[in-house]
Amino acid sequence: MADTDVLETEGQPNAAPVSLMSRVERAAVFLSLLNDDEAAQLLGRMDPSELEKLGAAMCELGDIEQPHIAEALGDFTVEAEREILPARDRPARVRSLLERSLGETKAASMMLRIEPEARPRSIEMARWLAPSVVLKLVEDEHPQVVAALLLMLEPEPAAEVLSGLSEATQSSVVARVAKMNAVSTQAMGMIDSLLSLRIGANFGASALTMGGPREAANLINLSEGDLRNTVLPAIAQVDGPLAERIEEELFTFEMLLELDPQNMGRLLRDVDNEALVDALKGLPDPQRGPFFAAMSSRAADGIRDEIELRGRLSKADVQAAQRKVVELARSLAEQGEIVLGGDDGEFV
Repeated sequence: MADTDVLETEGQPNAAPVSLMSRVERAAVFLSLLNDDEAAQLLGRMDPSELEKLGAAMCELGDIEQPHIAEALGDFTVEAEREILPARDRPARVRSLLERSLGETKAASMMLRIEPEARPRSIEMARWLAPSVVLKLVEDEHPQVVAALLLMLEPEPAAEVLSGLSEATQSSVVARVAKMNAVSTQAMGMIDSLLSLRIGANFGASALTMGGPREAANLINLSEGDLRNTVLPAIAQVDGPLAERIEEELFTFEMLLELDPQNMGRLLRDVDNEALVDALKGLPDPQRGPFFAAMSSRAADGIRDEIELRGRLSKADVQAAQRKVVELARSLAEQGEIVLGGDDGEFV
C-alpha cells in the first residue's frame, strides 16, 4: 500500500480508518506545531536524507487543517505509549541507518567511534589531539598500526598526519589503507594500549587539554564577520565574567609581533618603558625584532641593556606587563590609530 492512503469508500463503513497522510507528512505536521527552537533541535539529529524528505513535506503541506493535526498528534501518542523501546539489535539498526545515509565506508568509521564496546578511550582521545601530536605518537610505529589509526580519524587530520610521515612510510601506509577491509577488535586493543602509553609518557595530561577562553577567542579571531561585537554581548548577558575572560584573550601579545613598523612605532610612543622592558623580558630574543625595528638604534640598544640588567621576573609579572601593552594596543586600535590583527580589506 502506498504511503498516502485513500479515504475509506462508501459501502465500507466498518473498514479500518485509513491515514490522511503519509508518516513523513505526519512528522512534518508535528514539527510545525513546535516552536522554532524545539523543531531545530529535532532537525539537528537527522541525517541529510531524512532532512530532505521532511523538509520537502513541510514545504508542500500548505494550510494544515484540524484533521491533519489530530492525525499527527495521534500518531505521536501511539508511539509514545509504548512501554519501552527495546535495545535489542540497536547497534545493528544504527549501522543500517548510517549505511543508508553515509555509505558503507563512512558508516563503518562512524560506528568505530560511537559503538560503546568498539570505542577505546585512548582512540577517542586521539581524535581530539592536534595532528602534529598524533604524528609524534605513531611516527615510529609499524605502517599497519598507523594505517589502522588513520582510518579511525577524520579525513582531514588523518591526511595531515600522513603528510608528516617519511616518504617510505607514506607509501606503505597508503597501500595498507587501500587493502584494509576492517579493523579487528584485537588490532584496536593494541592501538588503544599503544596510545595510552605514548600519551602518558610523552605528553601527559596537557596534550588532552581542550577548550577555554583562549580557544574561544581564537575561534572569534579566525571567523569572518564582526563576531566580537555580536557573540560577546550575547555571552555577557548570560555570563559576564566569562565574556570578560574571552575579551582578554581576543588580543594577545603575540599579535603585536605582526604589526608593521609604522603601527608599532605609534604603539611604542605611548607604552610605558618599564612595562615594555618587562613584557619583552618574557620573549625570546628573535621575537623582539618587530619592537626594535620600530625604534631608533639608540633606543633599541637602551631597551636591550635594560632587559639584560633586569633581574629574574616571575611569569605572572611578565604576563601582567604584556597585558598592559595589549590593552594600550587595543585602545589605539579602537580609536583607529593603529590596525591590529591585519588588514581585512575593509579599510581604504
